[in-house]
Formats: sequence, C-alpha cells, structure tokens
Amino acid sequence: MKIAIISDIHENFHNLILSLEKMEENDVEFIICLGDLMNAGIAKVLSIQDVPSYMIWGNNDGEKVEVLNAAFRKNSKLTVSSNSYDFLNLGGKQIFICHYDDLAKPMAESGRYDAVFYGHNHLKAVEKINDTWVVNPGELCAQKTGESTFAIYDTELNDVVLIALENIITLKSDLVSNYINSNKEALGFRSINAFQSKN
Repeated sequence: MKIAIISDIHENFHNLILSLEKMEENDVEFIICLGDLMNAGIAKVLSIQDVPSYMIWGNNDGEKVEVLNAAFRKNSKLTVSSNSYDFLNLGGKQIFICHYDDLAKPMAESGRYDAVFYGHNHLKAVEKINDTWVVNPGELCAQKTGESTFAIYDTELNDVVLIALENIITLKSDLVSNYINSNKEALGFRSINAFQSKN
C-alpha cells in the first residue's frame, strides 16, 4: 500500500493540487494529513479525491466546524481525527501520527510502531530509530523553507521516499526572511530554523 503523508499546507491550494497530481502518478492509495490547513477549503479539496484521506489537527486549522462539515459531506473521502495525534493500522503496519515534532521520537523509541509521521516545524526529515521510520514530510506551503515536499510510505517495501514538487508558489521572500531573523527573539517562533533555510 502506498500512503502519501502531507503536512503544513497553510492554505496553499496550488501546491496541494500539484501534490495530488504527483500522488496520482505514484499510485497512492491513502493520504495522511498531519494538520495545519489554515483554510477549510483545503479539507474540501481532500474530501473529493478518489483516494481516502485521514487528517489530524494541527495548531493552524482555520474554521474547525467547516473542516468537519467537509468530512461529513455526502461521498466525502476525508476522515478527521478528534486529536492532534492518532494511531493507524494501514497495509499491515502500525503507524503513529502527530502534528507536533516533540512527540515523534519518544513514540518511535517505544518500538511499538513501524512508522511515526509528524509535522509542525516544516523541516523535512527521514530517519530510522531502530526499526521505526521517523518522518517529517516537510511543508507543502513552501512558506518557511521555500520548498514544497511530501512523503510516500510504501508499506509493502517498508520504504519512504520524499517528493519535492516543481512549479510551486511560495510567500517566502528575502523581505520575510530578513524580518523574521531580525525579530526572532521577540516573535518566539518554535521553528525558527526553518526561516533560516535558504531559498
């Protein structure tokens, strides 16, 4: 089973649509969304796909009632968790998903999961802790790093591939980066390292 993992869309419809096209090319059968839609319209896009999506909440998910309405619409393929983390069994693999990065490694170290997927800090990462994949698919929005990425987990091969999208759009600019870096202490962002990444 091929599972796409997306996170931190931040209402970038353009990059989401590009990722959906790439998923179709790769015969993805299921989509996991790790939160931070920012716009309920993103949930509506996920709800009309041919393949099912499962979403957990992030810290930036916009109008939650509208997100849930998208999930409950007739013929919707979107399911929404009640939490910012969850436990899934897909393709015979035990998977832990969470929005926040600080939960990922402790859950992987427990040895109970084949894969742990997380988001929030926008920084793509693929590593293994013992036999457990620990993966941040990066950000779809390309807002902090200037890159738009997602991951595909193949349960049959037990392998993870990061996909970098082309022809993306981003709000990242030198003006934004310089402002963030000049005011990083006052702003207090948890994921400041992402803002320091190069375009």
